[in-house]
Amino acid sequence: MSASPTTRYSLLLRIQDPHNQAAWAEFTALYEPLIYRLARQKGLQDADAQDLCQDVFRAVAGAARRWSPDADGGPFRAWLFRVARNLLLNFFRHKRRHPRGTGDSDFQRLLDAQPAPADEHWQAVDDEYRRELFRMAAQSVEPQFSRSTWQAFWRTAIKGHGVEEVAAQLGMSPGAVYIAKSRVLARLRERVQQIEGRD
Repeated sequence: MSASPTTRYSLLLRIQDPHNQAAWAEFTALYEPLIYRLARQKGLQDADAQDLCQDVFRAVAGAARRWSPDADGGPFRAWLFRVARNLLLNFFRHKRRHPRGTGDSDFQRLLDAQPAPADEHWQAVDDEYRRELFRMAAQSVEPQFSRSTWQAFWRTAIKGHGVEEVAAQLGMSPGAVYIAKSRVLARLRERVQQIEGRD
């Protein structure tokens, strides 16, 4: 996670107040899908993955006031995923000591054989985080643009269609498509920076 963006510091300050529902809603909207997918990728069932998310957020709530980028050696997200990984390992240890009566010893062997997360796994988590950031930013800025402007951006930047093709489909000039794409990209970058707390 070396080149990953940092979590907005103002959000970290706001979640120190356990009663700040808006901050916690924003925080969980950003991180719950990532932690949940991590848990599911490691073999947890839906209910267990949801429980893990709650355990992680409970741990964050208890430690948010004490977290410091200097003291913990890195970005908040790295710390958060260490917490998730440790809780996940605790879950597997508990399962090993208190196995459920599934009748399937193959599943236990699968859990025991899980390697420690490698850099490429954490890169996948980072990629998922970036997709979630994009999704949040896109959802936020799309209403700010006309349908044709958004479609010009979406079809060229996301779908990879050619400018000439999109211009013909939308009844725009190629120059207008380039301008639309540029305007939306600039606004998306700005929104991502706002979400992350970078100015």
